[in-house]
This record gives sequence, structure tokens and C-alpha cells, in this order.
Amino acid sequence: MTTPVCTSASAAAAPGRRTAAYPSFASYVRARQPVLLRTARSLTANPSDAEDLLQTALAKTYVAWERIEDQRALDGYVRRALLNTRTSQWRKRRVDEFSCDELPEPEPVPGGDDPAERQALRDAMWRAVLRLPARQRAMVVLRYYEDLSEAQTAEVLGVSVGTVKSAVSRALGKLREDPELELAR
Repeated sequence: MTTPVCTSASAAAAPGRRTAAYPSFASYVRARQPVLLRTARSLTANPSDAEDLLQTALAKTYVAWERIEDQRALDGYVRRALLNTRTSQWRKRRVDEFSCDELPEPEPVPGGDDPAERQALRDAMWRAVLRLPARQRAMVVLRYYEDLSEAQTAEVLGVSVGTVKSAVSRALGKLREDPELELAR
């Protein structure tokens, strides 16, 4: 069994050297392109990118064609070129940032940056919560202000988890429809 050996370009150009299955690079590409394309597609999500990746790897293989003595190692050489090329592409990816003269305006947030508006929104929310029935109010306060889970809220109030879910759902519906909160938005 012979081992792959790289030789100089002058020795590689010796007549009769390519007597194996692939006498030329073109014959190798014709025979192995479908298999190599499947490998490239496994490395990228986009089929067009896979074709470009294979073309790049085949170009690198063409440059080294005369140095590759063992033709059984050709697929391995191309696969390694595919992987190295894909890794290089991944490392080179970047996010394009563009500088501009003016910064874009941020989206307005309910309550905004004005502390008075934030306080007015908080006050309106508490007034709306206080208008809820006592049981719904207790569940909303425990669930969202005290940050308890549904199970913990049910345990504290001595009810089932389903009762907590339905009562909180009804309470949130009432809060969404509250006219004072509509005006505060």
C-alpha cells in the first residue's frame, strides 16, 4: 500500500503520471461533483452558498492538483478545503454598521422618560387595580406585584391553580378595558 507523497511540480508533470481513475481535473469534477455538493450543502443552509463553497474548494484543489499523488485522497482534500473555506467565511462574517449624522428617534414608551408621566401611569394603574373585585385584586397583586407563580398564589389563597388562572385572566381583561388606563396610554 502506498502513502500519499507530495512532489515538486516538475516531477508531477512527468508523462504517464495520471494513470489512475481520474486522468484530469475535469474528469474528477464530473465524477465526484454530486457527492461533494452534498457535503457542501451540509455545511451551509443556502443551496446557492453551497455551490459557491464547492467552487471555491475545487479552485483550491485545482491549484494543488499536480501535487496530490494519491488520488484516493482527493475527496478528503476537497472536503478539508470545503471545511476550511466555510470556517474562514464564518470567521470573516461581520455586522455592517453605518455611521450617520443624526441618531434615529426612539419609539415613545408609555410613561416616557418624564418622571411625572411615569408616576401618573402608575397611579392610574393602581386606581384600576383597586376597582377590581377583592378576590381578583388579591390574585393580581400576588401574581404580578409579588411575582408569585400560579401555584404559589393558589396555595396562599387556598384555591386551585385553575381558579387563579381564570380569575387573573378576567382581571387582566378588565384592566385592558379600563377607560382611565386607555387615556393614560
